[in-house]
Amino acid sequence: MIPKRPFNYLKYFLVKKTNPFRIGTRGSKLALYQANKVKSEVENRFPDLQAELVVIKTKGDKILDVSLSKIGGKGLFTKELEVALLMDEIDVAVHSLKDLPTFFPDGLKLGGVLKRAEVRDALISRNHKTLKQLTSNDTIATSSLRRKAQLLAYNPNLKIIDIRGNVDTRLQKMESGHCDAMIMASAGFQRLGLEDKITEIIDPEIIVPAVSQGAIGLETRENDPEVEKIVNAISDSQTMIVTKAERAFLRSIEGGCQIPVGAYSEIKEDEYIITGIVASLDGSTVLKHTAKGSVSEAQQLALQVSKSLLDQGAAKILEEIRSGN
Repeated sequence: MIPKRPFNYLKYFLVKKTNPFRIGTRGSKLALYQANKVKSEVENRFPDLQAELVVIKTKGDKILDVSLSKIGGKGLFTKELEVALLMDEIDVAVHSLKDLPTFFPDGLKLGGVLKRAEVRDALISRNHKTLKQLTSNDTIATSSLRRKAQLLAYNPNLKIIDIRGNVDTRLQKMESGHCDAMIMASAGFQRLGLEDKITEIIDPEIIVPAVSQGAIGLETRENDPEVEKIVNAISDSQTMIVTKAERAFLRSIEGGCQIPVGAYSEIKEDEYIITGIVASLDGSTVLKHTAKGSVSEAQQLALQVSKSLLDQGAAKILEEIRSGN
């Protein structure tokens, strides 16, 4: 007699309640890559579960001719996805975690993160010049105040302009003469198979990356146990520790404004190391602090870094920037 297979009540419950599993995403190539990565992870872990993409256009996708600092910053890429979550039109919203504000609307939370990719920024240049080789005759494009401030701190003679659009659009703009070089997150180029376009991956000693750069964030509703079980199954615990600590640093420093602030952290064996920076817009002042300790103290260490920077004068820099904006 062939023994009966035990009935998997958990799998049945998840499939029944969340099938199809609706993944909300923006429509750019990079956003779709990230959403398909989530889809693949879900379907590999839950073979009986059907996952589907729901593409949602955000305000940040529609306004491409104005710098982020002038039109509202990170929330431009997330609000419509969050509305869809709250309206139960999707089960999870997929974000580049660096674009996700540190304060969530009531009823939403960071449910999980996929394993982090390359954290550092990349230089892409038409003539394959490295950052050290660029001069005042070269025009560098970036949409980030963080990158601009640190570039000017590195070399105050650099000419820096704004650039908006997805990866392909920016590459086209550079090739058509809009700029000679540009700075973007390395992870985006690597995920799109464009590593050959990268001239140089920039040392964090020169440009500290954005908080949570390289991580894919999964935003979910609170009190949604079926979705929570699925997201927990594909979430990377070490990336969650590191990015939650970096976001705690940012939340303590920032208050939601588009400002030149960054953090770079990592786990080495049982030690957590985090470096945070705050800079003036012109790069004339860059405040930096590093803290080290046990992994279990990651968030306390991150808050220790933010306190040190505020004590050094970061509050004054940030107030001047907010007043100007």
